[in-house]
Amino acid sequence: MITTDDIMLTCAAMISVFIREPEFQGQNKGRLMTAEASRLVENTLRDAFDHWLAASPSQALKLLDWSVERAEDRLRRRAEKDVMRKTAVRKLRLPGKLADCSNNSAEGSELFIVEGDSAGGSAKQARNRATQAILPLRGKILNVASATKDKLTANQQLADLVQALGAGTGNKYSHTDLRYDKIIIMTDADVDGAHIASLLITFFWRQMPKLVEEGHLYLAVPPLYRLTQGSKNAYARNDAHREDLMKSFFTGKGKVEVSRFKGLGEMLPAQLKETTMDPSKRTLLKVVVKKDEYDETADSVERLMGNKPEARFAFVQERAAFAANLVDI
Repeated sequence: MITTDDIMLTCAAMISVFIREPEFQGQNKGRLMTAEASRLVENTLRDAFDHWLAASPSQALKLLDWSVERAEDRLRRRAEKDVMRKTAVRKLRLPGKLADCSNNSAEGSELFIVEGDSAGGSAKQARNRATQAILPLRGKILNVASATKDKLTANQQLADLVQALGAGTGNKYSHTDLRYDKIIIMTDADVDGAHIASLLITFFWRQMPKLVEEGHLYLAVPPLYRLTQGSKNAYARNDAHREDLMKSFFTGKGKVEVSRFKGLGEMLPAQLKETTMDPSKRTLLKVVVKKDEYDETADSVERLMGNKPEARFAFVQERAAFAANLVDI
């Protein structure tokens, strides 16, 4: 069998090139960088190498497989190097916007995925630095259910998220390498926030299904309103909750002042901590999929988030009566 080493040795024995003022790479001059030399060698070898490839198809395929394998191995080792866990002698290469917690163990650690730098700033001030990490994302992430593999690979926001979690994706997902026990999606309490949360849930469902199955994914429940009457104040999740508080909690005669939060970035760090981040006071919704509803869930995600608009249209038509009687919860 002729190997690539044999080819290189043969080429070295056959070609002798003399170049004026050669240029080399680095101080050790381990590689010739002169463009003229590359052209001379390429022109000399091209025809002979083409004839050898045509005459030895089996060897040519082995050479091609070897080249592809080496390239994939380089990419794999580069990716694995970027997501290694912190150790006493080596630090993890983490996304620049991630404010990590000081706890080196996944147990008890939480990662809050927040919407934008403004909310990220408030969350970083409100967090418990020992156990709570913050990763701000810019706007709406890529919809992985309708994106191509190339777009998914090139998306920096998703790359940062995968890097921060440290567990890999797809078949390479490893629950033992997951850096946080709870992954908490914390977006604004409005339609845009719900859309971003849906995109993130779709990402985890498609790329890290075991993370969802193992019960690591949660949704934060931030307030939409702040109600004040004298020294009394309360927070409401939505319109229905606000009306309920107006009738049951505020019983005095004074006027109830109602302020609406445009986003998490508008909340003071103390308010965000009190309502959404403090484990003793907050409400978290755990994302779960029942085993007997797995196929139905997969079908719904494909219909709603996939690249077929007619499937979404049919989904809406089927549930038009239900949508007419929706109550904001």
